[in-house]
Amino acid sequence: MLRALCLSLAGVLSGTVAPAQSINDAVTSFTLENGMDVVVIEDHRAPVVQHMVWYRAGSADEPKGSSGVAHFLEHLLFKATDTMKAGELSATVAENGGTDNAFTSYDYTAYFQRVASDRLDLMMKMEADRMRNVRLTERDIVTERRVIIEERNQRVENNPRALFSEQMNATLYLNHRYGVPIIGWMHEMETLDMEDALSFYRTYYAPNNAILVVSGDVTPDAVREMAERHYGVIPANPDLPPRLRTEEPPHRAARRLTFADPRIAQPYVSRSYIAPERDAGDQDKAAALVLLAEVLGGGTTSFLTEKLQFDDQKAVYTGAFYGSVSLDDTSFDLVIVPAPGVSLEEAEASLDAALAEFIETGVDPEQLQRIRTQLKASQIYLRDNVDAVARQYGRALTSGLTIADVQAWPELLQSVTEEDIVEAARAVLRPEHSVTGYLMQAEAISQ
Repeated sequence: MLRALCLSLAGVLSGTVAPAQSINDAVTSFTLENGMDVVVIEDHRAPVVQHMVWYRAGSADEPKGSSGVAHFLEHLLFKATDTMKAGELSATVAENGGTDNAFTSYDYTAYFQRVASDRLDLMMKMEADRMRNVRLTERDIVTERRVIIEERNQRVENNPRALFSEQMNATLYLNHRYGVPIIGWMHEMETLDMEDALSFYRTYYAPNNAILVVSGDVTPDAVREMAERHYGVIPANPDLPPRLRTEEPPHRAARRLTFADPRIAQPYVSRSYIAPERDAGDQDKAAALVLLAEVLGGGTTSFLTEKLQFDDQKAVYTGAFYGSVSLDDTSFDLVIVPAPGVSLEEAEASLDAALAEFIETGVDPEQLQRIRTQLKASQIYLRDNVDAVARQYGRALTSGLTIADVQAWPELLQSVTEEDIVEAARAVLRPEHSVTGYLMQAEAISQ
């Protein structure tokens, strides 16, 4: 759904945000004069720092006909700049005992280095350089285009489960760019050129479209001084477009697909429902869906596992998944792998019957309490990883959430009731919101 999430985070990210509860981190934030948001998460237990730059631009922001250009550009940013040779940034990080990489998603692209804290200034210097000073050649374009095409061949074309998932996603989204694969469609990837890459770069790679997240053994004052010196001198892009997305229309009909491939050894049924995401100041429904996924298919004691694997013996595996962090509508997904001798049709019927029974009987209070305890523990363990905590904030902020939302989230999860979970199930697990897919061996399609 189209929301007013393209508004600047400057107002939200000004000042210091106090932790909402004991398992939250102390977070400081500020905005540079050129519009770049900065978030500092202090953890002085080890002399390590994670430096990340997140751009509010991912594959869902690509122009039509240029699918894959966001990921393509991510690769190209490891080429030469005004002051660095191709590959020099990563080599410098390695020479200083650190690690670096980058990743692209639907709603963001992020670049990071994890190094000793006394190397942070060097990391900022190099990252700021490639924010606006990348220098590409036609050879770079040809070389990296081959790389991403080969990446698609290895990860998608040679993986029938990945191809099936891609088709499921494209069928779920009727009008939104989330239905286009992040890596891109092959026929469009093959035509990506210099102008495609530079146009995306010039439009979105600017400080007023970026969030700097630094976690670890740092102080806010030191980060501010370095950020102003390296990033603060980069001009904002005055022509940065508003972050507008095509909106999903109402989903009024259940959809189905069958994907057959001779490489499939284990057929299964997959079901995806369109579902609401976490929104700024309005995360209650998403919190209930997180708990619903855990209750239904989060482990060996989940409802679907006990019902379909142990009691009815219709499945050898069941799972439920929900991606809560998303700028626009996300999905709630179910999987059932049938037991030997059980057809896909029978497995699907058993899944539907189990879901109906769950909505009728409700949530086991003891199971819910165990899940709450596990979720609380996972939030505490998260604090021990400078990478994980930096990604938690970066993903949230580039997806329209605020620091306050991130820090309120653990308590919201704890406050979800049995009634909230059943209500979420009734609202989302509706046939007209769904796509059901059969993944099977090629020869089974005619049976």
